[in-house]
This record gives sequence, C-alpha cells and structure tokens, in this order.
Amino acid sequence: MRLDDFQQLVERLLKQVPPTYLDGVVAVEVSPKAVPHPVRGDVYTLGECIPLEWSGNGADLQSRVVLYHGSFAALARRGDYEWREEAWETLAHELRHHLEWRANSGALEAYDWAAEQNFARQEGQPFDPVFYRSGEKIADGVYKVEDDVFIENWTAERGNPKGLPGGRREGLETVWHGKRYRASLPRDVHPPAFLTLEGLDEPPPGEAVVVVSRKSSLGDLWRRRAPAAAVVTVEPVGG
Repeated sequence: MRLDDFQQLVERLLKQVPPTYLDGVVAVEVSPKAVPHPVRGDVYTLGECIPLEWSGNGADLQSRVVLYHGSFAALARRGDYEWREEAWETLAHELRHHLEWRANSGALEAYDWAAEQNFARQEGQPFDPVFYRSGEKIADGVYKVEDDVFIENWTAERGNPKGLPGGRREGLETVWHGKRYRASLPRDVHPPAFLTLEGLDEPPPGEAVVVVSRKSSLGDLWRRRAPAAAVVTVEPVGG
C-alpha cells in the first residue's frame, strides 16, 4: 500500500474512534519511516504515542500518535498482510497508551526527566548515567528515550580484527535488529561510556547507543566519573 493510500486509511479509521479516546490527542500522523526493533530482526515498531505537554497531574496530557508506514511496508513484503486490521490494532493500542499515560503521572514525570537528561547528554552537559532506565523498556537491557535507543547488552572482545599494526585492540559486540555487530573501542574512552553506533543496516530514527558501565565502588558515594561519549563505526560479524 502506498503512503498516501495508507494515510487515507488511517483517516477513515479515525472516524470510527470514540471521541473520549481522542481527548488530548493533538495529532495522529503517518510517517514514512521504518522503525526496526532493537533486538528482533522480524519485528518493526508500527506506531508510537509521544507525550507532549502536561501540567503535572497527567489529566491534561497532550500526546501525538504516529503510525510508521515504512514499518507496515516492511512486514507486508513478507507475504499476505492485512493492512486495515493491523492499522486499526496499532491505532487502538497507541490511543490506549495515551490514556495510560494520563492515568499515571509518576511514569510521565520519569519520562520527562529521562528526556531532559538525554538532551543534556546530546549537548555535552552533565547527566545521570542511568537516566535511560526511566524511559520505555523495549526488551531486557534495552531502553528507548524519545527516538534514541540505549543498549546494555554487549560482549567484550580482544584482538585485532582489521589486521592493523599496533598490537591488540579492545572491542565489543552487540546485537541490533537480529544481526550481530562488532566495533573497536577508542583508546581514550573508558567506562562509563555512551557509544553511538554508526553503520547499522537498519538504524533507528535517532541514535543507537551502547552503554558501557563500570562496577560501582565505595568511592562513588563521594565522587562520580562523568560518562564518556564517542561515535564508533560498526561492522557485521561474519561479513
């Protein structure tokens, strides 16, 4: 189904939604993007409810709902696909999510704080190194804050995979969208570190970030090392 046809389908479905479900929803949009699941290669994010503004109690929350046409198209390429049924289920799910946000001001506060900390990270300002855990949990050890995905699951490796001079290099391996990737660590980066991955076959709309933590010590009660940040280029394991 083409993008404009999908937009018209969503507009028709919206007319069937009870008005109470749309209270506080400022827009229902269709995006051309495909949003891959961070872990599973056969799963894509079809829709999302994004909280925008609220006064503090959740009841007046305003949200934006987005359906990702590219994700629907990626799944449709595998065979018979019920576009209307899947679009309706996704729309209903995201509208329910909006109502759940409105009923849970504590979760909204945590999400707001995580978004603020993520902005500080992007701007090179001090931030809490575990802020992302207050975002949306996608899978074990995988969290999402706005468009950015934070991955705690990785394995260390030692070696010289590129055959470069200079001896052994430290690196890591992690999984993104069902595929395993390898990256070499910059020599001047030490834990805790936030490593933004470049070179993924199907990246997220924002950043994919591997979080390299370090073991806590008694000294952390008095001082905390500021997290390092770097961009690393990945390559698929096995070519």
